Amino acid sequence: QVQLVESGGGLVQAGGSLRLSCAASGKTFIIGNMAWYRQAPGKQRELVATITNGGGTNYADSVKGRFTISRDDAKNMLYLQMNSLNVEDTAVYYCHAGSQWGGHYWGQGTQVTVSS
Repeated sequence: QVQLVESGGGLVQAGGSLRLSCAASGKTFIIGNMAWYRQAPGKQRELVATITNGGGTNYADSVKGRFTISRDDAKNMLYLQMNSLNVEDTAVYYCHAGSQWGGHYWGQGTQVTVSS
């Protein structure tokens, strides 16, 4: 019902920046809150940042002050601006959308690798 496609990942040196994008398609009118998750090798998937359909945001302590989540509902886009990246930020980053009726939708993920 909703398809999510991430882009913008890549290799960056420590201290650098990347901007991830997530394009939503399909029945986008059902989307409520959105979020970015990440999963590092050998670790569980963790919540990075959330944004409500009213624009309210929350961040994991590990990324506060460095990452900014935003959305453009007119374009059906979700973004994650990542600054001051460090090697611990290396992971596959996933876009998530929740529907107003409890559905959950995931993108395929985009790899972010931070070198020291």
